[in-house]
Amino acid sequence: MSLIRVGPATDADRYRATDDTVWFQEVLPQPTELLLTGLPVDQRFAAEIDGADEATYPGVYGVFPLRLAVPGPGGGPRQVACAGLTWVGVHPDHRRRGVLTSMLRHHFEQVHAEPGTHVSALHASEPAIYGRHGYGLASLELVVTLSRGTTLTAPGLDDAADPVTTRMATVSDRDVPRRMHDCHVANAALGEVVGALGYYERICLEVPEHQRDKEPWRVLFARRGGRDVGFAMFRRSQKWEHARPAGDLEVWAVVGEPATRLALLRRLVDFDLVGSVKVGNVGSEDPLLTWAGGPRATSAVETYDSLWVRLVDLPEALAERTWSAPCDVVVDVADRSAPWNEGRWRIHVDGSGAAAVERTDADADLRLPVDALGAAYLGGTSLLGLARAGTVVEQRSGAARELWHAMRADLAPAAAVGF
Repeated sequence: MSLIRVGPATDADRYRATDDTVWFQEVLPQPTELLLTGLPVDQRFAAEIDGADEATYPGVYGVFPLRLAVPGPGGGPRQVACAGLTWVGVHPDHRRRGVLTSMLRHHFEQVHAEPGTHVSALHASEPAIYGRHGYGLASLELVVTLSRGTTLTAPGLDDAADPVTTRMATVSDRDVPRRMHDCHVANAALGEVVGALGYYERICLEVPEHQRDKEPWRVLFARRGGRDVGFAMFRRSQKWEHARPAGDLEVWAVVGEPATRLALLRRLVDFDLVGSVKVGNVGSEDPLLTWAGGPRATSAVETYDSLWVRLVDLPEALAERTWSAPCDVVVDVADRSAPWNEGRWRIHVDGSGAAAVERTDADADLRLPVDALGAAYLGGTSLLGLARAGTVVEQRSGAARELWHAMRADLAPAAAVGF
């Protein structure tokens, strides 16, 4: 088998050509660097194999520098550094030769060596792949379709929502990416990811081929007291049925605290010429379903996996979040892809919510793969449920409950925007 070497991608056009081949999308005429907006040059990586086609790489991946909202003090979130794995692809000519495994091992080594970043996260195109490499499913996403004019009922929030005004902008407006970034930093809920400014410049990048029969993406900013407090990004597609307007309004995400989100959603279901409103990136415990009157009061609710989390530096990652109850548990962790995590660790949490995670020779209370800790990391995936499924194995009765009660959050994590 040929030696696979992974390192910085030195040819941007070759990097882009590989992505075009892997994802077989329309090849766009715009310059490469424009289409790579937001993906830092030093975070583009590629696999090389002797004798490979020089027009493409055998494999590529990229990393968005993100902040991930994890459980923090007082039940609220705190934002920690996170490597957002993206642009992952293996050229069809090089499948099943270990290219993906080599690239992921390189990614883990890069993150492990980077000071201050201890977790990786991704959205999985094919979920079966990434669990094998230590990523655990940490949150769910709902896509909720509402009819125009849906009544959203929240009497306890009306006084806070009523003063919120909304104003529409277009993604091409110069200051929109910065305003989106600032709103997201200030309002990221548990489980959400926040990008650097370049990420929002990428989200706002539009080329003619993206629009076709649709309008440009719009951003509805919520304002209170003369300042931005949230936003919703959306666009409409015109449609008529039996000479009556029945357009579709697609919402990429709604950002803000609950009263702000309520005000934004009430505006979104009240646009003229629209028949349905499809809201994406809705968390599994998002209040939208309650405001609408439950799932059957909507036109449709679809469920998907959202964020997959990988603990790259296990002790540092576990110590970085806040814990909700004391525990003293020894875990025996299996991690073939990042062997520095393999073995037994004592997780000790005192009443302050801080964890000390140290190597130990003591007998294990739990045996589990590293992806189980990634799944539970945001406090939304129950270790008891994973024990029931046979993924987590108790060596001491009650150990799974003890560790889970310490890791769980008050609310399920929100859905994370795509990257």
